[in-house]
Amino acid sequence: MGSMSIWHWLIVLIVVLLVFGSGKISTLMGDLAKGIKVFKKNIAEDELASSSSQLKTNALPQSNKDDASVPFHDHKDKSSVSSEMH
Repeated sequence: MGSMSIWHWLIVLIVVLLVFGSGKISTLMGDLAKGIKVFKKNIAEDELASSSSQLKTNALPQSNKDDASVPFHDHKDKSSVSSEMH
């Protein structure tokens, strides 16, 4: 009595089939499969988006580093700079 035998499971299965019908169960399982596929697709898209954002953030310091190595040339003469400071 502690564990359920095969006969108990068969009776439960027959009752479930009678209550829900075989068409309803197959539709339910098909909807469940579609839901799992959509879930996996969204997870893959999220991972792709996060990896591409990581690549962008990793690329930013390199581009700033390249900009810092280029000297900045100010075409104003020194007298205009000193008058602006006062």
